[in-house]
Amino acid sequence: MIVPPELREDFQERARRVKLLIMDVDGVLTEGHIILEDEKPEMKMFHAHDGIGLVLARRVGLKSAIISQRESPAVQRRARELKIDYLYLKQFYKITAYENLKKDHGYRDEDICYVGDDIPDLPVLRKVGLPVAVQNANWRIKEEVAFVTEAEGGRGAVREVVEAILKAQGRLERAIETLLFPKEPQP
Repeated sequence: MIVPPELREDFQERARRVKLLIMDVDGVLTEGHIILEDEKPEMKMFHAHDGIGLVLARRVGLKSAIISQRESPAVQRRARELKIDYLYLKQFYKITAYENLKKDHGYRDEDICYVGDDIPDLPVLRKVGLPVAVQNANWRIKEEVAFVTEAEGGRGAVREVVEAILKAQGRLERAIETLLFPKEPQP
């Protein structure tokens, strides 16, 4: 995670408060390509590193959510596979979904990290306690946030954010241990 030296303590402080990680899909969990074929659902490519990052988060109780403008069976399937806690699709105004999620589940702005890449993410990024842009985000987004990933969206950026949060919270090593040596049988 690219954190300017003068903001390192600020990042640590904000990351320690995070209870929920919210992500956009196109450009964050994927590289942003949308592959359409006639009469077939769209195709999306997800990176395995992001998946492992979200498994690590879940293992230590960090909740996750997706807010996306598009509706996609591929996103629904990936969310099920990763046991994403909250899924909001077809949300043109992401801020509305964000406010509903907070109200329905008792979160405060400072409890939330949002990872975005483009203009529709801006209203949410302006409210959350830990706003993060992926490396290949639109320049306007990068100007608005203090924290930018080293990895591009769809190439491990979410994993990078998860590890940075868990490290700040002192839970990264425990998360890794639960992945390597689970106490309960895994499917």
